[in-house]
Amino acid sequence: MPVNIREVHLCGPTASGKSGLAERLALAFNGEIISVDSAQIYRGMDIGTAKPSSDVRAHIAHHLVDILEPEQSYSAAQFAADANAAILDIQARGKLPILVGGTMLYFRALGRGLSELPVSDPAIRAALQADMVARGSAALHADLARVDPKAAARIHANDTQRIVRALEVFHATGTPISALQTKASSNASDAPAPGQLRIALFPTDRAALHSKIAERFSAMLDDGLVAEVAKLRQRTELTAVHPSMRSVGYRQTWAHLDGEYALAELSEKGIAATRQLAKRQMTWLRSDPGLLCFDGNAVDVYSAIARALV
Repeated sequence: MPVNIREVHLCGPTASGKSGLAERLALAFNGEIISVDSAQIYRGMDIGTAKPSSDVRAHIAHHLVDILEPEQSYSAAQFAADANAAILDIQARGKLPILVGGTMLYFRALGRGLSELPVSDPAIRAALQADMVARGSAALHADLARVDPKAAARIHANDTQRIVRALEVFHATGTPISALQTKASSNASDAPAPGQLRIALFPTDRAALHSKIAERFSAMLDDGLVAEVAKLRQRTELTAVHPSMRSVGYRQTWAHLDGEYALAELSEKGIAATRQLAKRQMTWLRSDPGLLCFDGNAVDVYSAIARALV
């Protein structure tokens, strides 16, 4: 483990090369990887999440991968607790924790805290998900607008996962999620903790990133993404409104299997949705002044980051 660095956070947009870079760092610096990915936590979701292969995981320990069934819920607060436990365990064994992924809310929960937000309530969430199936996302978005207009204004009417979470928090606490998030943000600091190196891969060539996104989604289709989702659909408790199936790629493939559009259109929609995800991720990165940014397309990016570790 490097003398001064005890914990590395590596974030960036999808398809920016985070996973491969993290693996190289883990091998070079006696590290273990903690996944910061809200979809890789689910079992049976391998192709569409670009989950590390069994061979890679045999050589480098990965944490918070394959820990839940797709029907289960998981919150940012739960992630923060699980990640902190993994960090302490890895450090106690004299190794370097390398947290890598693109779920920016998880990074924020770990670094800035979400103590004001309650953990997920299974009963409330199940009732809201059933209501979502019965009445649709527009109706629940309207419900949210009545109790928390600020949250409704920034959450898209089709973003079922965030709508359900916002309503869940309101029903559990009686307080709008927007008010709780504002309070938590005002009490937080963007400064890295002592011994923590926070790195972002921020591609400067947007066209190159878009090309990588298209290539990767096409490869996922070639590798059997449709068959993977078809198998998941056989699980009687799993529905299109579960958070796992709202993940980019899975949502579009589920709709394709529902007959909403053909395979060629699935490719177009999946690529477009992934590009939108990357755009949102880069917006998050720009808002965090505590990050040390590197161009993920630079040929010497690994060497530059390795130098920051010693």
